[in-house]
Amino acid sequence: MANSIKNQEGILAKLNIHQLNPMQDEAITAIKTHTNTILLSPTGTGKTLAFSLPLLDSLDPESNEIQALILVPSRELAIQIEQVIRSMGSGYKVNAVYGGRPMSKDKIELKHVPAILIGTPGRISDHFSNDRFSKKYIKTIILDEFDKSLEVGFEYEMRGIINELPSISKRILTSATQGVEIPDFVRLDKPKTVNYLGTSVSKLKVKTVISPAKNKLNTLLHLLNHIGNQQGIIFCNLKDSIQKVSSFLESKNISHGCFNGGMEQKDRERSLIKFRNGTNQILIATDLA
Repeated sequence: MANSIKNQEGILAKLNIHQLNPMQDEAITAIKTHTNTILLSPTGTGKTLAFSLPLLDSLDPESNEIQALILVPSRELAIQIEQVIRSMGSGYKVNAVYGGRPMSKDKIELKHVPAILIGTPGRISDHFSNDRFSKKYIKTIILDEFDKSLEVGFEYEMRGIINELPSISKRILTSATQGVEIPDFVRLDKPKTVNYLGTSVSKLKVKTVISPAKNKLNTLLHLLNHIGNQQGIIFCNLKDSIQKVSSFLESKNISHGCFNGGMEQKDRERSLIKFRNGTNQILIATDLA
C-alpha cells in the first residue's frame, strides 16, 4: 500500500474537496457508530463518498481477503463507484464486476483479491456459485440504490448472496427514493436512518394529470400529442409496464426506445444514442435510467 492515503483529511485534499456537505457528515457519523444504516438522499448529492470514507477507515490493511461487498443495480453504477474509490488513493484494491463484461476479465482481476468488491447481483451470484473467492472475511455489505436492484428483478440473487455471508457485522443501504420497503432478507435490525430526501427545492415544474387506470395509455397518447415534437422520457415502475407501453406506442407509429436494467448493455447504449441524436422522440425507462 505504498503512497496510500489513510486518513479522511488526506483523501478529501486529493479529491479537492474542502468541506463535506451536511448529509455526508451525518452519514459518516451514523455509519461509524451504528451496525445498520439507511441513507436516503437525492441522486448526485455524494452518497458514494459518504459511505466510502467510513468504509475505507474500517478496513484491515493486513488482510489479503475481500472485506467489503457493494451490490449495485447497474453496470454504470458499479463502474462509477469503482472510479470514485480508486480516485481516493487509499491504496486498497477495488474491483467492479458486472453482466456484459467478459468473465475471463473478472477471473484475471480476482486472482489478486481486492479489499472491496463491487458488482451487480447477477454477476456476484455467479462468482459465489463457483467459489472464486472466500466469503468468510466479508464484514461489510452495502446495497447501493437497493430498491432499484429489487425493481429490476435481482431479489433472488440478493437474497442468496446475503445468505452466504457468515461474517457480516455492518450493513449500509442507500436509496434516492422515499418510503421504500426494506426486504426481510436484508436482516436490518434497528437501523439508523439518515434522511435527506425532500430537503432541496426542485427546479422542475411539475404538472399532474389524473387518469382512470383503464385509460392510462389513451391519456398518455393525448399528452404526447400535446407536447408535439419535443423529446420526453416515460418512466415506468416495472419492466413489464415498459413492454406494454412500447407495444402501444408502436401501434400508434410513435418512434421510441426502451431502457431498463434487464436489457443487454449494447441494446441499452443503442437506445440512449438514438434518443440523444433525435432518432427516437420518446424513451421508455425504469427510473434506473
